[in-house]
Amino acid sequence: MTPIRGSWRTRFGFYLVAIGSACGLGNLWRFPYVVGENGGGAFVLLYALMALILGAPLLIGELILGKTTRQSVMMATRELEKRSSLPFRWAGRFALLMSLVVLSYYSVIAGWVLHFIVQFMLGLFSTKEEVTGGLSVLMGNGGLQWALASVHILITLIVVAKGVQEGLERWISAVMPLFAVLVCLLIIRTMSLPSAPDVLRFLFYPDFSKLTFASLNHAIGHVLFTLSVGFGTMVTFGSYMREQDHAPTAGFRVAMVDTVVSLAIGLLVFPVAFQASNVPLTDPGLMFEVLPKFLLQIPGGLFFGLIFFVSLYLAALNASVGLFETIVANVKTSRGRNRDRSTAAWQSGALILGLSLFPALSSTAFRRLEWNNHGLIESIDSLLINWLLPVAALGLMFAIYRGMGEKALRSAFLDQDRLVSQSMYPHWIFLIKWVIPGLIALGLFLQVLGLLKLAP
Repeated sequence: MTPIRGSWRTRFGFYLVAIGSACGLGNLWRFPYVVGENGGGAFVLLYALMALILGAPLLIGELILGKTTRQSVMMATRELEKRSSLPFRWAGRFALLMSLVVLSYYSVIAGWVLHFIVQFMLGLFSTKEEVTGGLSVLMGNGGLQWALASVHILITLIVVAKGVQEGLERWISAVMPLFAVLVCLLIIRTMSLPSAPDVLRFLFYPDFSKLTFASLNHAIGHVLFTLSVGFGTMVTFGSYMREQDHAPTAGFRVAMVDTVVSLAIGLLVFPVAFQASNVPLTDPGLMFEVLPKFLLQIPGGLFFGLIFFVSLYLAALNASVGLFETIVANVKTSRGRNRDRSTAAWQSGALILGLSLFPALSSTAFRRLEWNNHGLIESIDSLLINWLLPVAALGLMFAIYRGMGEKALRSAFLDQDRLVSQSMYPHWIFLIKWVIPGLIALGLFLQVLGLLKLAP
């Protein structure tokens, strides 16, 4: 018998949770340096196209699977396997594994943000020198990084353990409006900097000569990462949708809002990055290394910096809650048992904490583990997001399309009150059947060519 599941109180609550899960460190920390690596405006245009052509259709598919089966991703793909006799269970397991590994290093980076919050708070009550050594202190102390990651995991665990309505929806519904206000205030401040005109030219004037062989797959991977597609998160969220909610409409809106947020974050981060011209835009540590020093040079920089890192942590926590909820929902119903939510949350937290030890020690005990001049955290991020996540998303979509069948998908997609759904359905099917697999295959192929070209 299918266990009774929670549901969102309101449609607006679902939107806030889905957007909150998407708008995390992927937007604030990862998006700027990925744009920097790929030359600016041309990549931004490519990213926006991939969000529309690839991200939104895949997101809609995952929501439909969750809403139709009322199951988390592993149980849902297991059900599809029973219907079709095809080995779809691996897609659910692979998606869950992605969530576990991503959250393990994501928690370490969220711990860095906690560290800077404390440093800026100390700076308000003592001296500015308390902040300037923040990154060097972290990089030289793996134990401190693991301790901070543990605090973040514990906070995330407490939110998720309370359940869908009392924890997940209530928390993010309270935090997201505050986060939006803080980000808007920060964008107004950064766009008043002298570098703002150069930033607008860099972000919105496409120079296609700056794209590389890997740019297409970088755009695809980042779209999937920032939309939480391929992890099973949106399958879980879809399973909590109310019967009257229309998954395709919800998926399209979430994808569009997330894309707009990513572009807005570029307006927040790049003016500061351009001011610090001595550090390359491709540096993943740009925000943590340069931003604190820059903030200390402007009037009210300590207070401004505290607001910024609080905003950054709220974003990280929202995304972590989404990933953690996916893991807990699967652990809770694994092997046909319906475990207590609190027990499943603590078991999941212990596993994530153990995995986070490796990225936490990447700059100390594991500092010699490098790939292509990148440290352990950056290498894990590149492997997961640029290589494995597109495969995971494609596997889930294949399971959805073949396992549910066009008849069931058509029934879930169409809505009598939304006539536009009838005209959009053939386009959606064409995209998930032909266009998206082709784009992912092309992106991976070009990325391999790029590696061969760089090889000595």
